[in-house]
Amino acid sequence: MAKRPQQSLHRPNDPAMLLLTSLASGPKHGYALLKDVEEFAGVTLSPGTLYGAITRLEELGLIEPLESVERRRPYRITTSGLTALREVTREMGRLAKISATRLRLSGEFA
Repeated sequence: MAKRPQQSLHRPNDPAMLLLTSLASGPKHGYALLKDVEEFAGVTLSPGTLYGAITRLEELGLIEPLESVERRRPYRITTSGLTALREVTREMGRLAKISATRLRLSGEFA
């Protein structure tokens, strides 16, 4: 059975999830993706991790390359990528809400 794109995006620090989140605000080239992810998530991706994730996301049809500009190739999120990001974000939010509720119930956090 083929893997659904969302199945590989369930870790908040997953490089694919971070790249989709970055591209949700608009197209970016590799270096801009690295800097944006570092800024909003505090995660430093290596170039190998970045381009490996880009390749997987392209193969899944979640992002697509745009025409190169001055030797830089920008990428944009596809409609399928937006759908996958929304679904995973909702699921993460649901799990975070359950976790927060249970932590309050345990008395560990006020």
